[in-house]
Amino acid sequence: MRYLERERATVRKILHGLDEKLETTPLMELERPGGPGIAAFRACGGPGLLVPTAHGGSGANAVEAIRVQRAIGARSPSLAVATAMHHFSLASIVALSEVSNGFEWMLMEAVATGGKLLASGFAEGNPDVGILHPTMTATVTPEGVRVSGVKRPCSLSRSMDLLTASVMVPRQDGEGGQLAVVMIPAGTPGLTVSPFWGTFALAGTESDQVTIDDVLVPHDLVVRTDVSGGQSLGEVQIIGFLWFELLISASYLGAVSALVERALHNERIPAADRVRLVTETEPAMAALENIARQLPQAGGDARLLADSLLVRYAVQDAVGRAAQRAVELLGGVNFIGTDEVAYLAACVNALGFHPPTRGKMSGPLARYLVGESLTIA
Repeated sequence: MRYLERERATVRKILHGLDEKLETTPLMELERPGGPGIAAFRACGGPGLLVPTAHGGSGANAVEAIRVQRAIGARSPSLAVATAMHHFSLASIVALSEVSNGFEWMLMEAVATGGKLLASGFAEGNPDVGILHPTMTATVTPEGVRVSGVKRPCSLSRSMDLLTASVMVPRQDGEGGQLAVVMIPAGTPGLTVSPFWGTFALAGTESDQVTIDDVLVPHDLVVRTDVSGGQSLGEVQIIGFLWFELLISASYLGAVSALVERALHNERIPAADRVRLVTETEPAMAALENIARQLPQAGGDARLLADSLLVRYAVQDAVGRAAQRAVELLGGVNFIGTDEVAYLAACVNALGFHPPTRGKMSGPLARYLVGESLTIA
């Protein structure tokens, strides 16, 4: 057995040619803005990874998906993080299609057969706003919903075909508001992309600013959910959160696995130290796979969502420990002799910035663990 063999075999089985393309492209070439990773992902069928086979996609299950994300993260952290946002948006659309009679099947087919990429305009990325709180304003008109707002950072901002974003709209069946998802084509007048990402780490994610200025979204590109105002969680939202935590955790686990792999091939490092690194990453992956195997039966199960958050924070800690130890073991010559070790070390800690952050969720999780309902901060 070779380290990451299972994950890379999964990529080669489902996304033919992608791992080979990434393997033969230098890391820093993949990580630069405008690098070849996103185009390779699109060409090898990556956008349709989670689309059911009935709609032309790969129909990957959750275990396969996180193995793919880890394998990609070990080749290109930027590509893994950026595509995790696409998969998160798409997984929510797939979940919506199971409880809706709308246009979702048409979108899934377009993603799978046309290689369309979805960018996420949800509240993640804003440290001062709860993830369920829409960052866009919306006004309902007879022609559709007029949307305005800003999302920064927004991964895949320069390669996206559609922007997905959450808005609050008046309920059609009573008083009050309900959360809705709007789909905005990239070429729509009023949608602009401007520079935002200022660091070299994960620059290949294309995480710039997307501005929406009074854009009219037709009613057939608006999907209403079962979530009203406030922080209550519906089944589709729980499934979306579960997918997000799995995908983003696996992506960063892949990034640190790239450091561990370099240490494994360095025979000057004592075998005990090399194996100790693996004892950080493999239990973390096993924990993610345990959540992934339960996801098909998740429904609206807040218990599994709470478990996934606890696992995500454990993975976050394991990634940090493994990265620090791997850099130390690889030594100064490796650190100063190439940009790669320093670059990977800079990337891995960004997992802690993704929502919901540990600091915001500590209170809700503590209350949940003594019997209260789970809320997302």
